[in-house]
Amino acid sequence: MSHKVAILGASGYTGAELVRLISTHPDMEIAALTGDRKAGMGMGEVFPFLRHLDLPPLCRIEEVDFATIDLAFCALPHATSQNVIKALPSDLKVIDLSADFRLRDGAVYRKWYGKEHDAPELQAVAVYGLTEFYRDEIRAARLVAGTGCNAATGQYALRPLISAGVIDLDEIIINLITGVSGAGRSLKENLLHAELSEGTNAYAIGGTHRHLAEFDQEFSLLAGRKVEVQFTPHLAPMNRGILGNVYVQGDGRQVYDTLAAAYAGEPFIQMLPFGAAPSTHDVRGSNYVHVGVASDRRPGRAQVFVALDNLTKGSSGQALQNANLMLGIEETTGLRLAPLFP
Repeated sequence: MSHKVAILGASGYTGAELVRLISTHPDMEIAALTGDRKAGMGMGEVFPFLRHLDLPPLCRIEEVDFATIDLAFCALPHATSQNVIKALPSDLKVIDLSADFRLRDGAVYRKWYGKEHDAPELQAVAVYGLTEFYRDEIRAARLVAGTGCNAATGQYALRPLISAGVIDLDEIIINLITGVSGAGRSLKENLLHAELSEGTNAYAIGGTHRHLAEFDQEFSLLAGRKVEVQFTPHLAPMNRGILGNVYVQGDGRQVYDTLAAAYAGEPFIQMLPFGAAPSTHDVRGSNYVHVGVASDRRPGRAQVFVALDNLTKGSSGQALQNANLMLGIEETTGLRLAPLFP
């Protein structure tokens, strides 16, 4: 059975990544693509790398016949998705790739995003979309909120360790290096080639990055107490990918064994040998996550390394993995693509 899907906001990076992945999916058909500012254009005009595909032209959201759609991917900007999704048919399955439904508490959303949520009734029922930890809830969900790509990276390093109680919850430092595509496709002066290439910089310093709200929510829920991590992202002159370097207080071998046990049998999470660190090159363009652990020279301290592709496993690949679950399709379908190398 072929399920018809719509991609709302298909003219952005995550929308194009969804098209790339779904184009070879045996059980999904792309029935509608929207991009209000580029309505009437073909996807091959907007993204020449998709010219070979027979796709519907971009249209406006109000032109989509949602009665024919089984699931909609919403790849729209933050604060836009909530009003769009609120207006969709109440029986339509939806996966939102923005930040609009990641936080469960309206007051927390207001604190981090500076506005009241326009669809609090949906915010209350949305399922957090970190697949490996919310599978059962995702299968039964009508609305799934995709995680932030940085938030996913940090959680793959830490969730099993927090659950097992093998690290000090008050001594967690997360440093991430992220590619420029995580900032979206809109024009920004600091993302011009001449200003980004040949250098790197920290941003959202001092605990101001919005993905901290996801860390607070998820880690505190796991621990049953307030957990606040230190987190600093760094922008690197690469197109895609995230490398996480997470510092914890805990025995290195115990940290490794805990993660290895948690991820045994997970189709997309690969544990490296103890003492090895991953590279973003080795997961580029794929839905795979590589995890490494090394002991520090000081006893009782360890580092956890995580590499994933921010556009695939950090966003669109995660969304497709969740869509498979929601539609009763085998979870890995369409996502076994090997990473691109070099």
